[in-house]
Amino acid sequence: MQKYEVIIYWSEEDQAYISEVRELPGCMADGNDYNEALQNVQTVINEWIETAKQLGREIPKPKGRKLQYA
Repeated sequence: MQKYEVIIYWSEEDQAYISEVRELPGCMADGNDYNEALQNVQTVINEWIETAKQLGREIPKPKGRKLQYA
């Protein structure tokens, strides 16, 4: 299983948590809470990769950045 950086934030407009995988263009999901958004984006990551394989497109390798928070 490849590990991609996931960014999760609250969207006032959507009234939901949004999770984005910027290394995979267009790969995003939402959820009513943080955990649901994370769980949903994991499903979308798998679907994104499977679709890319079927179309013969390159699948970006995770950058594996280590993030720190202040």
